[in-house]
Amino acid sequence: MEEIESSINRYLTALDAADRQEPTASEPSAVRLEEKIAKLKTQMKELQAIEIQLNESPDKQVSLTDPDSRSMMTRGTGIVGYNVQTAVDTQHHLIVAYEVTNVGSDRDQLSSMAKQAREAMASDTLSVVADRGYFKSEQILACHHAGITAYVPKPMTSGAKADGRFNNDAFIYDAAKNEYICPAGEALTWHYSYVEKGLKLHRYWSSKCQDCALKSQCTPSTERRVRCWEHKDVLEEMQLRLSKAPEMMRVRKRTVEHPFGTLKQWMGATHFLTRKLAGVSTEMSLNVLAYNLKRVMKIIGTHHLMKAPTA
Repeated sequence: MEEIESSINRYLTALDAADRQEPTASEPSAVRLEEKIAKLKTQMKELQAIEIQLNESPDKQVSLTDPDSRSMMTRGTGIVGYNVQTAVDTQHHLIVAYEVTNVGSDRDQLSSMAKQAREAMASDTLSVVADRGYFKSEQILACHHAGITAYVPKPMTSGAKADGRFNNDAFIYDAAKNEYICPAGEALTWHYSYVEKGLKLHRYWSSKCQDCALKSQCTPSTERRVRCWEHKDVLEEMQLRLSKAPEMMRVRKRTVEHPFGTLKQWMGATHFLTRKLAGVSTEMSLNVLAYNLKRVMKIIGTHHLMKAPTA
């Protein structure tokens, strides 16, 4: 809009200059300039209408190609499209559940996909493995409440560790005393609780940080403060499971990446051919059906597959 406004002003200046010239020489030039100005004003009105849509959109995004698609900025490329979620069984690599969303982040998808997978498999118990992009405290707690065993590594986002200082893992929690023991052996006691983004958090610190010999390795502030979620035991229990089963992340790679790689090979560079969430979901459903049929034919053979519906 700024560029168009600048162009209009430039053409108006040129139009004024043309008006000051001889009428016979300036007339064709003036007509062309007026046509350009009229086109730019029309384009400006179109952009102003899009701006209204943009401001009214909850996520401040408008796609002119597909109104339901969104910029997947979390993918690192900013590509406009859809986020496909799949749950794949580890034994046969069958896609047991899938969902197409226009939310770029995976952080709110874990418990929903896990529950869909358990229902599809008609299983009372389920273990779900996901990468760091799915780590969210509320989602892991939801899996815990649903009786689903989650394996999701914690993202490495510690600013203290990046700066070469102790991160929170260096502070050991003493449940009996409700306090943390720091690397210097001092106790960080509970001071208060508060709610942030819907989560109840607790704050701990010690008044002895100023005289600590390890302060430079711990914090640049007056004292080192440790905060923790009220359900941190659920997260700690999951991290302990992961430490005892390091092969789980390798299982994830050779399980869920297999069907994604196959589907992308089939779809090629064009990706989805349909538009809007309902159309893309239907297209993905057909791709999943084709994939699962080919997998079953590979596992049990075409003859047994054709006999199965009549059995």
